[in-house]
Amino acid sequence: MTTSGDSGLRVDTTSTGTARRALVRRPADSLAEGQITHIERLPIDLDLARAQWAGYVAALRQEGWITTEVDPAPDQPDSVFIEDAVILFGGTAVLSSPGAPSRRGETAGAEAAVRALGLTVRRLDLPGTLDGGDVLKVGATVYVGQSLRTNAEGAAQLAAIVEPLGYTVVLVPVTRALHLKTAITALPDGTIIGHPPLVDDPGLFERFVPVPEAEGTAVIVLDEHTLLMSAAAPRTTELLTGLGYRVVTVDITEFEKLEGCVTCLSVRVR
Repeated sequence: MTTSGDSGLRVDTTSTGTARRALVRRPADSLAEGQITHIERLPIDLDLARAQWAGYVAALRQEGWITTEVDPAPDQPDSVFIEDAVILFGGTAVLSSPGAPSRRGETAGAEAAVRALGLTVRRLDLPGTLDGGDVLKVGATVYVGQSLRTNAEGAAQLAAIVEPLGYTVVLVPVTRALHLKTAITALPDGTIIGHPPLVDDPGLFERFVPVPEAEGTAVIVLDEHTLLMSAAAPRTTELLTGLGYRVVTVDITEFEKLEGCVTCLSVRVR
């Protein structure tokens, strides 16, 4: 069941969970025109992408997450990657300043969504640039990737907002992947995982576990014992299962063709 309020957001109410919510956004018809940087462009099957997005949302709901659908952005090919538009720090939402000029229209819908949730809204401004995919929170540490999409000024603006909230910002070089979270993410215990060819300096992290597949770098922590990740990384799934985690997998091949991953497709509100 879904409901709509004055904000225009569509909220799934079938989940029994009350404390965990995820913002999601439908793929635009223009998805195939999305930005790519480090990989060769491949054809996108839009119908398959829509089906995979629906499967991703269903997986979140089945794991007890309420999903809130941000209004579509038909003129923004990359808008399905909602994580890049807004970063959450408890009750504070920071609107990004996208590094790609073509993506700067994505933040308006994200702002409407977080305001509807009653969050405090802050924003980053040009000449600072920062994509949400370059931000990895591990406890009170905020790793910020300095990539082609995120510059030093954007990172400094973010630090000025979140350090008074009790976070510490740590800069991480990103030259081998689109975003920091294309290269690394974190397990529930804070261990960083990543595919070594995509990671500039694994030594920056106190605990680093290499994974065997590029598609295995990204995990969403659904709860203390459960991870969501791409079905395209079976060896990584086996590795993480061996560490004691329950792993839920989803097919996201069409989004991976655009350098997307499981984290990109939602913003988790805890």
